[in-house]
Amino acid sequence: MDMLWNGWGDPAKAAPLPDSVTGLLRDLLGVKPRSAPALALQDLRLPDAAPDPALKALAEAVGGDEHVRTDAESRIRHTRGKSTPDLLRIRAADFSDVPQAVVLPAGHDEVLAVLRACAAHRLAVVPFGGGTSVVGGLAPQRGAFVALDLRRMNGLLELDPVSRTAVLQPGLRAPEAEALLAEQGYTLGHFPQSFEWATIGGFAAARSSGQASAGYGRFDEMVLALTVATPEGTLETGRAPRSAAGPDLRQLILGSEGAFGVITSVTVRIRPLPESRVYEGWRFGSFEEGAAALRRLAQDGPRPTVLRLSDETETLIGLAQPDAIGADLAQGGAGCLAIAGYEGTAEDTAHRRERAAAVLTDCGGTLAGTGPGERWAHGRYSAPYLRDALLDVGAFAETLETAAFWSRIPDLYTAVRSALTDTLTEAGTPPLVMCHISHVYENGASLYFTVVSAQGEDPVAHWTPAKHAANEAVLAAGGTISHHHGVGTDHRDWYVREAGPLGVAALRAVKRRLDPEGLLNPGVLLPTD
Repeated sequence: MDMLWNGWGDPAKAAPLPDSVTGLLRDLLGVKPRSAPALALQDLRLPDAAPDPALKALAEAVGGDEHVRTDAESRIRHTRGKSTPDLLRIRAADFSDVPQAVVLPAGHDEVLAVLRACAAHRLAVVPFGGGTSVVGGLAPQRGAFVALDLRRMNGLLELDPVSRTAVLQPGLRAPEAEALLAEQGYTLGHFPQSFEWATIGGFAAARSSGQASAGYGRFDEMVLALTVATPEGTLETGRAPRSAAGPDLRQLILGSEGAFGVITSVTVRIRPLPESRVYEGWRFGSFEEGAAALRRLAQDGPRPTVLRLSDETETLIGLAQPDAIGADLAQGGAGCLAIAGYEGTAEDTAHRRERAAAVLTDCGGTLAGTGPGERWAHGRYSAPYLRDALLDVGAFAETLETAAFWSRIPDLYTAVRSALTDTLTEAGTPPLVMCHISHVYENGASLYFTVVSAQGEDPVAHWTPAKHAANEAVLAAGGTISHHHGVGTDHRDWYVREAGPLGVAALRAVKRRLDPEGLLNPGVLLPTD
């Protein structure tokens, strides 16, 4: 099944907002319904496809014409990603970033052949997994390009139960990866909000972080080895769990977003399937109080597998539990909701849960039972569908995230909220700004912001100054420009400042050596020369 071309996810799961929520948006934020043109894929007109000689060369590279697609639907489905600006542009029939063809290789050698064909015909190449980028990672800043769809490379190539490793292909979607591993008693343990649609290669290329990162770690911590196809040949990285043999070349590819090469296999660590999963809610009087409790668990233990904290606004509205949106608001709820989840053996889960409860209680928390935790687990992938429903009624909804050391979290939280609130209020659309701590570490945490406002006359132009103001606030307050969404084009100019001139020069040198013609995702991660 393909994702909605003008929205997120499974069409069967898309649902309109309740009238009560629509009324709330109207009363609180002045949201007004907007008329949008009714678009049918078959009626849309696109720029010309790649010329015949190029298409012939691409077909030879991937074993036949059936693996090179130039129909309107295929090209539209590979246009940009799934950020709110991406969706607003596609809903407005803006296809300025449409690929000239969609190419589906079946293996590493075919990827190399596609890269050679594209070099010969001066076509840029954008690797495409699940299409879930929310930072402009699929919109290259160069004219003609092809989308390199990796869906045919979707297998579990090897599982080593002694070492507890698995070799996965990049086009394997996360649910299928979990199902294949579960058949042999294992899990990867990587469950980001994009889980239902994102791919293994995309996780590596964007340094993804899953909702159970407190227990299983980030995806880049799971990766033991990578095979990469580049215009200059094959790059193999990682041959042992740890090494002192020079700098770790995996780190050049992890987070490179297809700008240095195309990931064609990923070796990951795996864990036994948990016997027990328990998720529960805890209430704190304030975000500051809850953050202190999370820091204590992250630093001194015991660390739950899942650990999250919503601020007062997010808790009140109900985004901590997307399937119960607005419930707390109607009931006059207060304070902040934390979610703690425990996975593992039944004995270990019970022991960690008991010890963590003592810490959370000592920090001022009150147990809210398993109800909030189970509701969060049930709705953990629902927020993007909610975003689409908000767009449908004329609201603007977008997210952004960052991370910092614990000592900087309070100032970072205040700075980003103020930047978003001030910019959008000055533009005449005062927003609702919500935040949660989504990932914790011994030394710091990630903040994930959700912004809802009226759309304004030109929603994309309306949002851009607010996004830029938030990016400036992140850097000024000592945060990183991206914790787990990646850089893409949306964060690129701020990433350049974060990395510094010498760091950017070093990355440009790598780019020139691996991709001397600048074919791979030009303008993503690094500015074009």
